[in-house]
Amino acid sequence: MGDLAPDREGFLQEGDHRIRWEYVGKGDKEAVCLLNGLAMHTRAWFGVLPRLLESYDVVLYDYLGQGQSSAPDEPYSIPAFAGYLPKILDVLEIERVHAVGVSYGGFVAAEVARLHPERLHTLTLSGILLSHEELFSMYQEISLRFYRGGPEVFELYTHYMYEKIFGEAFVAAMKANLPVLRARFHDRYKDQTHALIRLTLAQDPFFEALDGNLAGYAAFPGPVLVVPGAEDRTIPPWVQKKLLSVFRDARWEPIEGSGHVVYLERPDAFFCVLRRFLETKSTSF
Repeated sequence: MGDLAPDREGFLQEGDHRIRWEYVGKGDKEAVCLLNGLAMHTRAWFGVLPRLLESYDVVLYDYLGQGQSSAPDEPYSIPAFAGYLPKILDVLEIERVHAVGVSYGGFVAAEVARLHPERLHTLTLSGILLSHEELFSMYQEISLRFYRGGPEVFELYTHYMYEKIFGEAFVAAMKANLPVLRARFHDRYKDQTHALIRLTLAQDPFFEALDGNLAGYAAFPGPVLVVPGAEDRTIPPWVQKKLLSVFRDARWEPIEGSGHVVYLERPDAFFCVLRRFLETKSTSF
């Protein structure tokens, strides 16, 4: 991360809760909002921000249960998470951003596109689904069992999680560092597994409402880029490809040699295609 730091930062007050937001840039460029995966926080993005900052400012925020935001043990809402973005943009006096949602952040990004399409230039999705899939439901259920199983079971989850989400090449290259990644995740959430549970359970009403919301996704007028990892075993490419039939103007750009976390596993390839998309604001780049 080096000396990189937010140029503006603060908290959005939502009832009794606070939502942490950060802005990197001087306000003289278009902005990209990078939307967190389930167990991420704003600072997890800082290592890749130099790949965008030459041409774009960046907006980041933590959902409930993440980073410096409040972490109440009460039901969370993905549409509510999406609703934080326009409020943060109002504080920053920004009309529109490019939304980039990875994994869980893709659900939030899709909701921004459905509920607040006027605030987006473009929509980029990686590692999500907008269809009913039994294998995904089973994956969610086993994750919840790990979160609820107590300290020993939760520690075991850190091994299962990385075996599940990363591709072969990344794991082989990072094998010596995986214990550090596991320890960071474990230490961050060992005393607040309730946050992981609440974030995960928020997917239930999201998918219960899915069929009724498909028309809203289809109505999004902007271009959509879908960037799956070709080796994603969490949400396989054949599932993610169904997104092309959800949005009316979508482009498919799979990244070879990557698992679920494409921006981290293959950053050169991911940000190359992303920058071309953002520059053109078109699926015909």
